[in-house]
Amino acid sequence: MRIPVGRHTPRPSDAWWRGAAALLAGALPSPAFPAPSLWWFAYVALVPWLLLIRSAGSVRRAALDGWLGGIGFMLAVHHWLLPSLNVFIVVLAALLGLLWAPWGVLVRSTLGGRPRVTRALAAVAVVPSGWLMVELVRSWQGLGGPWGLLGASQWEAAPALRLMSVGGVWLVSLLVVAVNTAVTLCVALPHVRTAMVSALVVCALTTGAVWMWAPHMQRDGQIRVAVVQPGVIENGDARFARSEALTRALAGQHVDLVVWGESSVGQDLATRPDLAARIAALSKDLHADILVNVDARRSDKPGIFKSSVLVGPEGPTGQRYDKMRLVPFGEYIPARSLLGWATSVGKAAGEDRQRGTTPVVMTLPDAVRVGPLVCFESAFPDMSRHLVRMGAQLLIAQSSTSTFQDTWAPAQHASLAALRAAETGRPTVHATLTGISAVYGPDGGRIGRWIGTSASTSAVYDVPLATGTTPYVRLGDWAVYGALAVLAAFCAAEGARALRRPAPEPPAPPARTARESPARPAR
Repeated sequence: MRIPVGRHTPRPSDAWWRGAAALLAGALPSPAFPAPSLWWFAYVALVPWLLLIRSAGSVRRAALDGWLGGIGFMLAVHHWLLPSLNVFIVVLAALLGLLWAPWGVLVRSTLGGRPRVTRALAAVAVVPSGWLMVELVRSWQGLGGPWGLLGASQWEAAPALRLMSVGGVWLVSLLVVAVNTAVTLCVALPHVRTAMVSALVVCALTTGAVWMWAPHMQRDGQIRVAVVQPGVIENGDARFARSEALTRALAGQHVDLVVWGESSVGQDLATRPDLAARIAALSKDLHADILVNVDARRSDKPGIFKSSVLVGPEGPTGQRYDKMRLVPFGEYIPARSLLGWATSVGKAAGEDRQRGTTPVVMTLPDAVRVGPLVCFESAFPDMSRHLVRMGAQLLIAQSSTSTFQDTWAPAQHASLAALRAAETGRPTVHATLTGISAVYGPDGGRIGRWIGTSASTSAVYDVPLATGTTPYVRLGDWAVYGALAVLAAFCAAEGARALRRPAPEPPAPPARTARESPARPAR
């Protein structure tokens, strides 16, 4: 049997090589995130993946390229979870990677073949909108939360931080994918190159305009905050004693607030008045309240809670925040009856923590209002925005990444506080047990030095306070709704085009010869 000229039958080895290329292409953006923090690389990191998908020979192949690339992305950005989740991280990556399968189909539909200039320009808006939908779905707390959003890679870029004050991290994700899309079309299709260069110029001018136009928060005094980081100490009593000693050494530095990290107190203060008295004595000596974090079974409610507790010279002030969003598998197991086996292959939670029910804004003696967050709650833009709407002047995230001490996780977590500061126009303190601890001003810029993972120390920061409301706090997730509108318009246009397309004519019946009849067909 002869194969017609110009038709290629793919071999199984070709499919394997293409699959491996998709996995690698999806993993490429990972160096843009901390710890490498090559933020500029994010603007071209998706180009190989986009080029691969647009060359897919079928819709099914494009979906597969999207899925495999999504697996590569999730594994690369979250590789530090491997010691805790073991082989289960591959299962999670495969499940979450499915979110990129429809995106792969969308990329092939908009970038494949030889699109006209108008369609190429539309792709610069449509492809980023599709990517943002993937980020939005996987940001649901039950799927792991918004860790590794592409826009989060821009935490050190001042223009990107200004964009976040207008549209949150979502707007920056749109910008990054839009630039990647335009560069891809420049590389692949010379006939649209001029239009794509123009699109890139528009992106740059828009970012510059936002830089000039977005309101700056007005400075309104400052607060002197001390962060206490005891370091990696497994024994709870020893960790408490080290935190106590570091706090006592702050005497004479005129601090207004002392912040301890997540799980800094391992027993309920109501059942351990001796611990509460020791913290209160420190507060009295320093003339400053101390925000600790209690990870313990409560005496007044069933179950284990992680709680931010404000302690003053007279003991706990009664201001307490119970963590609302828990880490899947780390603090609870979703559908434990079905997925409880995860405890046998990794360091999944043996007992589910209990959730708080409402955010809390605490008031310090000098009337400064503080909004606490616990651990990966600092990854959620809506939580910090809600606290600022409630009147928070200072955001504080208490964290512990000791399980992932020598990985990229501590740097990734510390960088999230810069995003929340830029989005809300409020300074943010990221205080940890074991590093990295960091403080950011109302514009998202770093204040002072990071406290690294090798340090057991304390540090004092003069944190500027600010007034005013950023557009993101006022308007919320308008960038997400805009992306939804773009996708809806694209689907409507594609549907209308399909309806206008003429139906194929039925094939003409075969011609009969003079010797042929219905009873005696020709042979």
